Amino acid sequence: MWLNKEDGFTQINKLSKAKIPFLTIISYDKTKIFAQPLDKLDKDIYYKLEGWRNYPAEKRTKDFTFSKTPVDFGTYKKTLEKVLEEIRSGNTYLLNLTFRTPIETDLSLKEIFTYARAKYKLYFKDQFICFSPERFVEIEENTIATYPMKGTIDANRPNAEETILSDQKEMAEHVMIVDLMRNDLGIIGEEVQVEKFRYIDRIKAGDKELLQVSSKITARLPENWREHLGSLLEQILPAGSISGTPKKSTVDIIRRTENYERGFYTGIFGVFDGESFRSSVMIRFIDKEGEQLFYKSGGGITIDSDARSEYEELIDKVYLPF
Repeated sequence: MWLNKEDGFTQINKLSKAKIPFLTIISYDKTKIFAQPLDKLDKDIYYKLEGWRNYPAEKRTKDFTFSKTPVDFGTYKKTLEKVLEEIRSGNTYLLNLTFRTPIETDLSLKEIFTYARAKYKLYFKDQFICFSPERFVEIEENTIATYPMKGTIDANRPNAEETILSDQKEMAEHVMIVDLMRNDLGIIGEEVQVEKFRYIDRIKAGDKELLQVSSKITARLPENWREHLGSLLEQILPAGSISGTPKKSTVDIIRRTENYERGFYTGIFGVFDGESFRSSVMIRFIDKEGEQLFYKSGGGITIDSDARSEYEELIDKVYLPF
């Protein structure tokens, strides 16, 4: 079922070159890849990418319980200090630090997936789900677009939009990610441009509403991009918004600093419909290990990061979007 890195990206190339519609799922470290034609897709896999979906929409009709047990602040702060030391040493400028949080709910993964309100959703065989607000790349005709998302604030705070857009730490973080994604698209395309810079999306986060800041970056791909879709994806993964900059050294620091394997969390999933490609970064993610559910979340760390604020953001992102 899971292909290794070489075979997986080769399979994506083969399917896209033949213009066969398919679903792909790529782990954060690119070591596990799923690529299956849509007409042969296993019955216990469901996806949604905006208007593209393979299941009927349903409304939640039952009450539910939900609780979370996040990492304690002391442990978080100690790990954050390790990241800040790497920043002071010049080994990274922005790093997406994540943790996993045990959660308890009387809902099944399938029920959470079905009821969740999100633009991008994936349910995989009762093993994991995501309900992500973040696109990765979209390809229409010969134009590729990416939408890095960096910057989160509680929408109910006074002057929330003005606060997040004027925050210098958030501005610096967003600029670094936009620059990284411009460089990534420049590896595989031409005529790279930032079409929208720091616009606001509203995200339903359980009882809260969050504002999240995104930008849109585009580039022009070669006419024959469908023959090499897997190779193109390989060159720009992992996504900059969930790794950091410079990417290579930052990914190495993440591996040494985080005390768990991300697995498919912060990887991507996408659908090729025979002509176009849509994909999403797998954030807002729940893994099932035995009977225990783990919610994985995090945020971008820069030299100006405040431990308490970053810790609260980590916890705010652990929610069910009903």
